[in-house]
Amino acid sequence: MFDSIELVLSRYAHPSPVVSLLEIHVSEQDRVDSPSVNSMLRLAVPLDPEKLVITLPSRSISDQSIIVDLPCFHRATSIVLENFDIIHCVLADIKFNALEALSLSRCKADLDALLSYCPHLHTLHLSGLLFETWNLRVNSSSLQELIVDTIWAQRVNIVAPILKKLTMIFIPLSELKNVSVLAPMLEMVEWHCTYSDDSIVFGLWKLELLRLPTTRRQGKLRSLCIHACAKLSLLPHEPTFAKEIEKHIIVNFSHLKLYLQTGGHIFGALVFYLLTINRIASSMKRLKIVLLRSVVKEECPMDCPCVPMNWRTQTISLTALEEVEINGFNGEDHEFDLLELILICAPMLKRIILRLSHEVLPSENGCTTIYDISRVNSSVKCYLYLSSGLVHHSQDCP
Repeated sequence: MFDSIELVLSRYAHPSPVVSLLEIHVSEQDRVDSPSVNSMLRLAVPLDPEKLVITLPSRSISDQSIIVDLPCFHRATSIVLENFDIIHCVLADIKFNALEALSLSRCKADLDALLSYCPHLHTLHLSGLLFETWNLRVNSSSLQELIVDTIWAQRVNIVAPILKKLTMIFIPLSELKNVSVLAPMLEMVEWHCTYSDDSIVFGLWKLELLRLPTTRRQGKLRSLCIHACAKLSLLPHEPTFAKEIEKHIIVNFSHLKLYLQTGGHIFGALVFYLLTINRIASSMKRLKIVLLRSVVKEECPMDCPCVPMNWRTQTISLTALEEVEINGFNGEDHEFDLLELILICAPMLKRIILRLSHEVLPSENGCTTIYDISRVNSSVKCYLYLSSGLVHHSQDCP
């Protein structure tokens, strides 16, 4: 099969036709090596397509790395390469002057060198790339859109002065060593970082996922979403949540969403710990807590790490906070303790929205407690919801 591809390329290379799209998919049954792939690329050069797509098999002969000397396709505005082990450029002085879009999937490449050959690149898509040092570096003065999909990285360094759209979906090996994004023109961000181990912790809480979802609606608040779960099996560590989360805050946001798999544990200490992060405390207008109840609940032992001694006596300044919403509210004492603390620390608070867990029915005592809490600040309106709709407004309580 591979020999037939080379035969076709050599047949059409002379005289060279005008080619808008050259698409080559080498079958998975073919086992290729570096000389055969480089020969194929050289035969494709005279066709000089505007769009070039090449997919190699996922495995080579003897499973050796395929080292590709990428020649210059002068007319190419778009290049897509898949399963290229190691990509080099043939000559140091070549330039892909027409290239506007480059996609690399399951490849290895020296991005610094490769991007220096693409002075007019607008869109770069990286998927499943591997880096020897787990260091993602993108430096481009022309780049306007960067899409990074499912890579492992320990360091992220992006310098793109006119970048407008950024999508980052990645997995750190443990804690991130460094994140730097210098993109002053950035307009749209989709940031998605999944933690696969138990390295980022606070007490018995582990960080699972951190997101900065894209904001599409005009006027909608940009959100920072944090997913965490409680595990008694975690070994004691120094708290690393705050330090790690700060690395991800590359844009301003106004809405903090916490998705907490509680397993029956108290979550107030974690919430207050997160609210002490300066970038969160100073800019957060809305706080939404979604409590994800586990089918199997752990019993809190004596001196459970979910209940630090002093969390109920902490004070912080939440001068921007206007709304608090808790989904899955159970009406337990520690949940009311959290609400009282927030009321004390948030002078601009206007609304508290409580959506009851499906296991809980509203009670007169619970309603009265909410009313008593709201009296700490009479300008705060409290709303209590069942799944069927509004149950109580604070003014309706006795």
